[in-house]
Amino acid sequence: MGLGELLLLALGVSMDAFAVSICKGLAMKKATIKEGLTCGIWFGGFQALMPLIGFTLGSLFAEAIESVDHWVAFVLLALIGANMLKESFEKDESCEVNPDFTFRTMLAMAVATSIDALAVGVSFAFLKVNIWTAVLLIGITTGALSAVGIYLGNIFGSRYKSKAEFVGGLILIGMGLKILLEHTLLA
Repeated sequence: MGLGELLLLALGVSMDAFAVSICKGLAMKKATIKEGLTCGIWFGGFQALMPLIGFTLGSLFAEAIESVDHWVAFVLLALIGANMLKESFEKDESCEVNPDFTFRTMLAMAVATSIDALAVGVSFAFLKVNIWTAVLLIGITTGALSAVGIYLGNIFGSRYKSKAEFVGGLILIGMGLKILLEHTLLA
């Protein structure tokens, strides 16, 4: 997986955190640099940590399922992407996110938005990805988008939430299809 593909994947997995950041910004009277950085650090940090954990877990059984690893990667990415697409079409456009930035709230939100990155990390183990490059790209991308999301939500409202989830879902499904096609057609 090349750098461009890793960047696209980073954008895809960061969309949940971006959507939540938009909602947090919407719930605030005035967005500040402190809140933008807080979201960026929490969400970017957890989005980087979870693929590392998933990669470690996936590496434990990668050799055992090497013959079907491309199918596993495809299914994981397609399921995550499909879920994001489904969420983008849900009628409830309200952002029911608390503007609270306490440790407890941010920890819960960071974990909730990064669970899909854990599954992506598992697929990295099968794809022989440079995990450190992937983790760095995912963390920085998510951190930056989350910080920007606070301001976009504060200025524009929830207009971009469903679009972000839709784009993220398409990217993840596309990456899964690419992996599957490369391994089945070129094998």
